[in-house]
Amino acid sequence: MEKTVLITGGAGFIGSHLVRLMVNKYPNYKIVNLDKLTYAGNLANLTDVEDKPNYEFVKGDIVDADFINQLFKDFNFDSVIHLAAESHVDRSIEGPMEFIVTNIVGTTNLLNAAKDSWGNNFSDKLFYHVSTDEVYGSLGEEGMFLETTPYDPRSPYSASKASSDHIVRAYHHTYGMPIVISNCSNNYGSHQFPEKLIPLFINNIKNNKALPVYGKGENIRDWLWVNDHARAIDVIFHDGKNGDTYNIGGHNEWTNIDLIKVMCKVMDEKLSRPLGESEKLITYVTDRAGHDMRYAIDATKLKEELGWVPSLQFEEGIRNTIDWYLENEEWMNNITSGDYENYYEKQYATR
Repeated sequence: MEKTVLITGGAGFIGSHLVRLMVNKYPNYKIVNLDKLTYAGNLANLTDVEDKPNYEFVKGDIVDADFINQLFKDFNFDSVIHLAAESHVDRSIEGPMEFIVTNIVGTTNLLNAAKDSWGNNFSDKLFYHVSTDEVYGSLGEEGMFLETTPYDPRSPYSASKASSDHIVRAYHHTYGMPIVISNCSNNYGSHQFPEKLIPLFINNIKNNKALPVYGKGENIRDWLWVNDHARAIDVIFHDGKNGDTYNIGGHNEWTNIDLIKVMCKVMDEKLSRPLGESEKLITYVTDRAGHDMRYAIDATKLKEELGWVPSLQFEEGIRNTIDWYLENEEWMNNITSGDYENYYEKQYATR
């Protein structure tokens, strides 16, 4: 194999799309997928690549330093693409310590293992840290997040991600470790755990359940199709400049309420309901604590330096996404029933 690449969090939403892309596109790379398989990690997301000769899954926790050190000895990784993280803002408000430990300590464990494994020979080595636009805080009506925007995290989740970004950069400056960081906007697409807005609302509309909207639904997000995000990671991994940061955005700003109304309209069409029927399910609830008003990514650097642009605009992407969830009812049923958690035992216990 030309490279051995560790992808952490590869059974999650974004991670599984990246693993699939890398396994299929680079048959001469050994892709090792490390995932703890918490509630958001689902190996059923990767059934199409699980038997590929250049793919291997390892169950484990990045918080376990001894385990991570041994993993690097076993596989002698050339590169790390680090996506494993606790990532749900509401969960971080309820229980911040898990976010602090996983996102900060876990990232540092990986950096230490890479540093010890690579020694002073950083030739053809890379630690790629995948982060979020939420580290930048909240925007007003104007402006966009640049790679140089000062950090101003507002939730335990974004603060823990900001901390991990700083630690990755510190290892670059202190030890000379080759690193890149990317900060992305909100992702959407297939295989997303249905606590996040889009799959949650698709499922609720389908089942005539309430659509809980924070505040007045005026918060604005920039939406990025997950396959485009995976493509961007691929480009940055191969061609990004050592020590640099790249913002990845979808150029798709929507208020939450406008996004939800578009989804309601498309779902009415798909389910042959009277137009406007699903909008009746919208229910306004008390706003989230520390809810950032607006995120918007300026991805000009990524376009000008590495030639990446998003391939889908939101209207087309959301239709594709809704079609996938409606056509993969069994996947959603396994998630909502909890049956997906048994997949590892069924598929891997006898291997």
